[in-house]
Amino acid sequence: MEVTAKLAILADAAKYDASCASSGSTHRNSRTGGLGSTSGTGICHSYTPDGRCVSLLKILLTNHCVYDCLYCVNRRSSNVPRARFTVTEVVQLTLSFYRRNYIEGLFLSSGIIQNPDYTMERLVEIARQLRVDHQFRGYLHLKTIPEANPALVEAAGHWADRISINVELPEQSDLDRLAPEKSLRNIEDAMLRIKARVSAGKPGRRHPGRALPPAFAPAGQSTQMVVGATPASDAVILKRASHLYRTCDLRRVYYSAFSPIPDASARLPLSPPPLIREHRLYQADWLFRFYGFAVEELTANPAGNLALAVDPKMAWALRNPGWFPVNLNTAPRDRLLRVPGLGVRNVNRLVQARRWHRVRTVDLTRLRIPLSTILPFVETEDHHPKEAGRWSPPGRLRGTHRQLDLFASGSGTLDPR
Repeated sequence: MEVTAKLAILADAAKYDASCASSGSTHRNSRTGGLGSTSGTGICHSYTPDGRCVSLLKILLTNHCVYDCLYCVNRRSSNVPRARFTVTEVVQLTLSFYRRNYIEGLFLSSGIIQNPDYTMERLVEIARQLRVDHQFRGYLHLKTIPEANPALVEAAGHWADRISINVELPEQSDLDRLAPEKSLRNIEDAMLRIKARVSAGKPGRRHPGRALPPAFAPAGQSTQMVVGATPASDAVILKRASHLYRTCDLRRVYYSAFSPIPDASARLPLSPPPLIREHRLYQADWLFRFYGFAVEELTANPAGNLALAVDPKMAWALRNPGWFPVNLNTAPRDRLLRVPGLGVRNVNRLVQARRWHRVRTVDLTRLRIPLSTILPFVETEDHHPKEAGRWSPPGRLRGTHRQLDLFASGSGTLDPR
């Protein structure tokens, strides 16, 4: 099979893996030799047909797989065209695409061929050849296999900027039903080993006569969870993500809305979840990582799902009117972070500004904060909704809304609770 035909198959097969961001690595460039860089705006961006931003050459080594994960288009029982790159072909593709200024890095995953060790050996060899034989300084992200020999994962982390293992589903019962070859415990054990190795390789205090350990996967590790392939609620998904952030020190958890696949099992849903659900999970992920929210606060409704009609912070605010309005001149930082319309950067700016003068509405305008969103929830020097006895949740957001389908008619509602 021609390389171009393989590329068409294996690039398309890789589109279901969302965990391909290129941020967080060490800065390298080729000014002193070699090829490529990770500094500044070195990573180019392209867009897939479904609108996802892709900044790397994103391919599979092969879409052959000995596993039979029912949600995966590349599963053993799937009737799809198969292809497989050689190690040399992947190396030459990466260099060729870089020299044409199409990409600045490589995201490489693979189906499991023969066994996990055999597959990992080839992934590692590709990374080694790029780094050693061709002095490639660009970004490398390797997907690792939890069942592979830890020494091979160690070698992957030595050459790659980021390594990742996909959890895919948040509960072992879901894996038992849809991906019986996978074990959540094995995945987390592998993540913990990677965490320990990443921590050991971080630059620390230099001791006289003692060399610093080499960097190991300087951009850390990430994972992905499929959304909507099982009945798991948003609360279950986010609790698993929070647990992984806390125990395995992940850089990112990516959420990928389930897409129906050819010849799908009867155990899978017939239609995908709305893409807005994936977006709400990313927003909630940001809130419990950087805004001090607990997962339980964001998924407080009986079904444990996030509202689709409004973002998670707004939904929380509407459920907790007693918190508002918040005085921007006196409230502590952690309280300001819970105000709809205020992000971390603007909260920091407001805290700094109020050291010198009282915050007024015009200051919010200067910070480009949307007044229609924030004013119902705050007090400023010249804005006091509570004193006028008229504060209540914004009327335009009360009530219920439902997520419209592409071919639906009319309007509906979804309870923000």
